[in-house]
Amino acid sequence: MAHALISTPFTATSTADEVLRGVELTGVRAIVTGASSGLGVETARVLAAAGAEVTLAVRNTAAGDTVAETIGRPAGGIRPRVVRLDLADRTSVTRFVDAWRGPLHLLINNAGVVTAGLERTREGWELQFATNHLGHFALTTGLHDALALGAADRDGARIVSVSSTAHMRSGVDFDDLHFERRGYDPQIAYARSKTANSLLAVEATRRWASDGIVANAVNPGGIATGLQRNFTPRQKESLAAAEAAGVFTYKTVEQGAATTVVAAVAPEFARSGGHYLDDAREAYTVPNDADLAQHPHGVKEWALDPALAERLWTVSADLLRA
Repeated sequence: MAHALISTPFTATSTADEVLRGVELTGVRAIVTGASSGLGVETARVLAAAGAEVTLAVRNTAAGDTVAETIGRPAGGIRPRVVRLDLADRTSVTRFVDAWRGPLHLLINNAGVVTAGLERTREGWELQFATNHLGHFALTTGLHDALALGAADRDGARIVSVSSTAHMRSGVDFDDLHFERRGYDPQIAYARSKTANSLLAVEATRRWASDGIVANAVNPGGIATGLQRNFTPRQKESLAAAEAAGVFTYKTVEQGAATTVVAAVAPEFARSGGHYLDDAREAYTVPNDADLAQHPHGVKEWALDPALAERLWTVSADLLRA
């Protein structure tokens, strides 16, 4: 029997500021990856405005410093720390994890890349999967003990994994994770990585809920951010067609960050993980052959499948150990 979907007082048009109105986060330590632009900046800003001690985990620290200065400028604003993190570089992730001290209460896995063509890491891994999933997997597992400390410190810790409607285009292809056998399609590669983001939340919750740690995936919705700069002409045409067909309407960055913040602070998700949120509430599940145009706010079964989540966790851990 299906469980009742978790709802909140917020909607598709709510902003991150509205979600945090009246919420006090003094003493909360948070990490936001990819916080030098777009959704990451807005997420970090509102968390800091509510009193959280935020670390901007960014590849470009000069851009991060600019963001931190802007966030810290308002009266009473807390200037975030800026620490370099390149999710496609295992050494960078290890260095970040090793340098972390003390508890962690919120881990916002927000960063993401979109490539126009096939790019690979030093290991030969396809770059979108390596960055969007494997880098965040390494970061998340590396910070488990800090999250467990945070959970004991404040009665719970949360992980937010930023996914996308794009996950509906493809599940994870375990037989060809890095496009070594089939022709490369950047849209399919991105979709795989976004499905993986959701599966990470499912398995992290299963493994770590007993430690007081829960993880949820979120779809921020259609937002014009820096990710689109590498879209191919075909991707841009597909996006324009989807907008024209009413599959989605663009949100502001403030509205897009709202669902991330709901997963991070809303009491409805304090002890409940392994969900996929859309428009500030838990999304309904649709079959894997469902048409995206018919279900723009759903989540496909392959993004929440516990067996696939466990398999992906094992495969990811094995890749990082190699």
